Amino acid sequence: MAKITLDGLAHSYYPNPKTDADFALKELNYEWDDGGAYALLGPSGCGKTTLLNIISGLLVPSKGNILFGSENVTELQPEQRNIAQVFQFPVIYDTMTVRQNLEFPLVNRQVPKNEIDKRVADMIQVLDLEDKADRKARGLTADEKQKISLGRGLVRYDVNAILFDEPLTVIDPHMKWQLRTKLKDLHRQLGHTMIYVTHDQTEALTFADKVVVMYEGEVVQIGTPEELFDEPAHTFVGYFIGSPGMNILSSQVKGKTARIGSHEINLAHEYRALEENAEVGIRPEFVTLSSGKTGMPVQVKSVEDIGRFKIVRASLEGQDVNAVLPEGAPVPADPKVSFDMSRINIYENSHLVRRGA
Repeated sequence: MAKITLDGLAHSYYPNPKTDADFALKELNYEWDDGGAYALLGPSGCGKTTLLNIISGLLVPSKGNILFGSENVTELQPEQRNIAQVFQFPVIYDTMTVRQNLEFPLVNRQVPKNEIDKRVADMIQVLDLEDKADRKARGLTADEKQKISLGRGLVRYDVNAILFDEPLTVIDPHMKWQLRTKLKDLHRQLGHTMIYVTHDQTEALTFADKVVVMYEGEVVQIGTPEELFDEPAHTFVGYFIGSPGMNILSSQVKGKTARIGSHEINLAHEYRALEENAEVGIRPEFVTLSSGKTGMPVQVKSVEDIGRFKIVRASLEGQDVNAVLPEGAPVPADPKVSFDMSRINIYENSHLVRRGA
């Protein structure tokens, strides 16, 4: 296991990059703690796999260095980095049994046989493959093959890090939940540094201690699930995390007042004057819909009944605003919205403005 340091790391697929737009991964400086569980989260093409491939050694970065502990591994090949990597689709030997597949990485490293037997037996139990342990892999389902692939990475106790590149893509939804839970349990038991690439916020938030949110080649926030939900550092994080995502409303801000269209709201904190490129961010969970005299009038466009709650999609002077209502709560005929002022975030040029700033 190792602390992973990303020192001025950046990568471009062009031979002579000239501007930021030429970089698939913009400059990044960060330290990932030894034994931490991290998720790289973002949409397709945001740079997640590029960063993972640099960590694994499949790519040499255009700029900067990567260190495992105190060792600079920037130029080292994957096999020299002592990592395990689990890919999106199963990488196993069809002619081997489940047991032999799990033994293979340990046999190659000359682990003593009694230790191999113990680790493999434990992993077969964890993966719930006891009844298929001595069956050839070729006859198994895609789910079961990917479980073997996960096991081949997790069975090694001596790695610097275990990297997962969207490993649950081929797994059915119920099994995904089970395997996410098992991965989290194994992380607690084994203490490996684990890095998990996904575009699925549920996977990222349930697996990781820290989530690295990426957008257009840039890391826009690294934080705990609670930090990403409560205080997104970028409007993209607010939009991407949550279902539905954060409401982002163009506004003007000065002191403790924000103007949204023709309406003024009183803020819980004071801000400097932000007359251009300012936005108010509020989670739908903290939007109240009522028929009273107070609040801002909205036009309801649709209502989605999810069962446990309703999502009301409305328009506030041409800007979209969503509200989450409890199960059974009526939608007012002449609705007005109000916000929980303690849960408002203010943004300028898409970036969070800290309170008092």
